Amino acid sequence: MPTHPPVPPVASTPSAPSAPSTVFVDHTVDSAPAASRGLMEVMTRRLGYLPAPAARLAASPQLLDGFLKLSGLFETTTLDPLTREVVILTIATRNACHVCVAMHTGKLTALGADLELIAALRERRPLPDERLDAVRAFTVEVVERAGAVGPDALDAFLAHGYTPRNALEVVLGIGAYTLSTLANRMTDAPLDEQLAPYAWSEPAPAPAA
Repeated sequence: MPTHPPVPPVASTPSAPSAPSTVFVDHTVDSAPAASRGLMEVMTRRLGYLPAPAARLAASPQLLDGFLKLSGLFETTTLDPLTREVVILTIATRNACHVCVAMHTGKLTALGADLELIAALRERRPLPDERLDAVRAFTVEVVERAGAVGPDALDAFLAHGYTPRNALEVVLGIGAYTLSTLANRMTDAPLDEQLAPYAWSEPAPAPAA
């Protein structure tokens, strides 16, 4: 297994009760619904293994296909890869999807992202890069206000060189990764061995002032 740069640890808090493991099956290509099998084969060829979360999501071919299409579309947006990962990690940590955080910590590491940037995302802190932090803050604003961001929030985002098109692309990323994070939490998706170096637990809440 390749050596990975260290990722700062995150303090953990007790997690919510998980769904019984017998409810969601770890499907193989042979056991999955027919419409999921081709998708699973494509993922296996692309990654070299079938991610455990996908094995559980395969119970719904429509959901699995929908996520793959939405996430694929997000990758074609005009947002650069690092910016896309900021959107994804912001949603993944907000929704406490440990699988998604680990997977996309790995992607950020592969992109050569600064370790402090990765740590700040994992800990839900402001980012050291002002332009990327504008994306993080805008993503949070879109979610918290259900899209009805005020002119100040939009202007702050645009002031960092982003465009109205980029604002809508952020919404696409939020939609794609809200789908996957909620589904992964519902299925209690396990962490693959390949992602163990990037394991994450939900940060402890900040102490009251």
